[in-house]
Amino acid sequence: MENIEEILNAHKLSLLDYEHIKTILGREPNLLEIGIFSAMWSEHCSYKSSKKYLNGFPTSAPWVIQGPGENAGVIDIGDGMAAVFKMESHNHPSFIEPYQGAATGVGGILRDVFTMGARPIANMNALRFGNITRDDDIGRHQRYLVRGVVAGIGDYGNCMGVPTIGGETFFDDAYNGNILVNAFTLGTCKSDEIFYGKAEGVGNPVIYVGSKTGRDGLGGAVMSSDSFTEESKSLRPTVQVGDPFAEKLLLEACLELFQHDYVVGIQDMGAAGLTSSSFEMAGRSGSGMIMHLDQVPAREENMTPYDFMLSESQERMLICAKKGYEDKIVEIFEKWDLDAAIIGEVTDTGNMELFWHNEKVADMPIDPITEEAPILDRPTKRPDYLDKIKDTTIDDFEKVDNNSAFDTLFSSAEVVNKAWIYKQYDSMVQTNSIKGPGSLDASVVRVKETNRAIAMSSDCNPRYCYIDPQGGASAAVMESGRNVAMTGSRPLAITDCLNYGNPEKPETMWQFAQGCEGIKEACKALHTPVVSGNVSLYNETDGVGVFPTPAIAMVGVNEDQNNILFSSFQKEGNALYLIGESGHHFGGSLYMKELFDKVEGTLAPIDLDKELKLWDFVIEANQKGLLQSAKDVNVGGIVIALAKMAVLGGKSAACGIRVEDERDIFSESFSRAIVEVEDTDAFEAFAKEQHIMIDRIGKVSSDTQFICNDVKKDLNQLKKVYFNTFEEIVEQDI
Repeated sequence: MENIEEILNAHKLSLLDYEHIKTILGREPNLLEIGIFSAMWSEHCSYKSSKKYLNGFPTSAPWVIQGPGENAGVIDIGDGMAAVFKMESHNHPSFIEPYQGAATGVGGILRDVFTMGARPIANMNALRFGNITRDDDIGRHQRYLVRGVVAGIGDYGNCMGVPTIGGETFFDDAYNGNILVNAFTLGTCKSDEIFYGKAEGVGNPVIYVGSKTGRDGLGGAVMSSDSFTEESKSLRPTVQVGDPFAEKLLLEACLELFQHDYVVGIQDMGAAGLTSSSFEMAGRSGSGMIMHLDQVPAREENMTPYDFMLSESQERMLICAKKGYEDKIVEIFEKWDLDAAIIGEVTDTGNMELFWHNEKVADMPIDPITEEAPILDRPTKRPDYLDKIKDTTIDDFEKVDNNSAFDTLFSSAEVVNKAWIYKQYDSMVQTNSIKGPGSLDASVVRVKETNRAIAMSSDCNPRYCYIDPQGGASAAVMESGRNVAMTGSRPLAITDCLNYGNPEKPETMWQFAQGCEGIKEACKALHTPVVSGNVSLYNETDGVGVFPTPAIAMVGVNEDQNNILFSSFQKEGNALYLIGESGHHFGGSLYMKELFDKVEGTLAPIDLDKELKLWDFVIEANQKGLLQSAKDVNVGGIVIALAKMAVLGGKSAACGIRVEDERDIFSESFSRAIVEVEDTDAFEAFAKEQHIMIDRIGKVSSDTQFICNDVKKDLNQLKKVYFNTFEEIVEQDI
């Protein structure tokens, strides 16, 4: 093959990789085979830079049915039901083409869940954008990206009839060159009716179902193995185009199929399309496979075997069927106006044999391709910047009046209500939503088949991860679990989406390694194993990488759907208590960022035992009927948490917080919560019995003035700021 170095470079393969490929094949590869190796050994499919650090994640517990390695994770939620969930990134496509990039991200994660046999009942998304408040080309472009991403997520989810019930947003200049779009889906099914992505049984047919294949998305998985430059804008053709109406038909057809005993295994065609789905299905079973690529339904003319294997066209699945049931499967999908074609069969050769009009065009051993992808031991180095920022405190800056500081923090894009976003999402379809978007902390849906409810929360504070990559990752697990606990639900497991910069930089790999350690440590201590996830690297443009952003989505269960705690004030006169200890902790805080434009300092101390004790206390107090509402204390400190509870509940607060420094009402110490209580005697007795530190800080007030120490604000004015500011920011160019 001529120009081999040029071909390898285009496929993000090295000369060392090429020698490895020749050893595996025992010969020179052809272009199709190089494309297949490139896709399977890409960062997206092989985790070659990250696998070393992912090993060792806690992945098992009595309630875990399926951990990492399948399309999605599965946990037992009681009464014979299971929750199936996963989070994935669609960062690079969304930066290039925000609408389609975000839409197809939603489509892909939905397929990951319903291919397991579960009906999706909830979506969330974790979005990070650059600075949307800037009055320049960067600010305008970021606002354009916000509008495009939100429209793409909303349109796809709404058309699918799956409610988007929560999520998170974050804005910082660190994301000006690379936005992050992480999509989460959760579905439910009977715990003994779960389907897996495997292909086994010699002679069993392999069936392609869904939409026709085009050339869209070619190189999508490979694109995620490189950083962006100015020229990356030309990569628009690598972004797939989604059709939510076809996906809705595919969902219903699959769920009808699962009612019958026709299927051995089924796999979504996501990144690397037909390549990854076929190799992974056969690889899990140690089988071989024959596929006739000219039998694959096509929507473009003159497509080649390379196009069919590497296309990332959307809304497609690969099925390994039980022999003799082919016609019944085809009949189901044709009934739903979808393509269905028998394109191959399972063999015992251990090889993938690809044919094109009866000519063999590839013959490749499956196991080495799925199992021998390079596991890189990239150099790591602690970044020098950490030594420069670790000693910064707010005492290095002039004091700011608390009322003025409050106004700045409470009106920041990070804090204010995102109704502009979530009103574009249908959060009530399927009529299961109990606690939806905008209601603070975790979102909750009921399980129709039982009396239980599922709570879920997506969280990560990238500022914490920047100043302390390990502690920040632990804090993300803590925060997502604390949010779930604040609904009265027991946190059970996480899925993650680990977004980092260029792994070829030793500093980035150090951040990643530290982040993995932080997740491991927190998940072990908090009894919340990792059941699924995704790694997204090369989130860098022109040499500038994003903050380390290990997004964590926690899922938990409340045994009584009628006993869900909300995070807004419920009744005037109720007492307010602070659980946990406050200190003078401003490292990576919103206070330091908004007032002094600094992301510096030392992270607040982490005590995982204290965190778990807080969860247990709130969950048990709620079960005893002692709590009226609950909210964790995080970004912006106690005063911001109280103000949010006030504006959402339409009731004010009169509080006095004992602090050593007047600014500590904005401190971001961990493992704290505010609870609203009616029966104070019973609550205080229970706290004493549990050896929990509580402090009565005030009450829910009937007054129109919100008071927290020296911060005094008109409640109606707070509502205007909280509910109107984001729309004013994001629509200023329209």
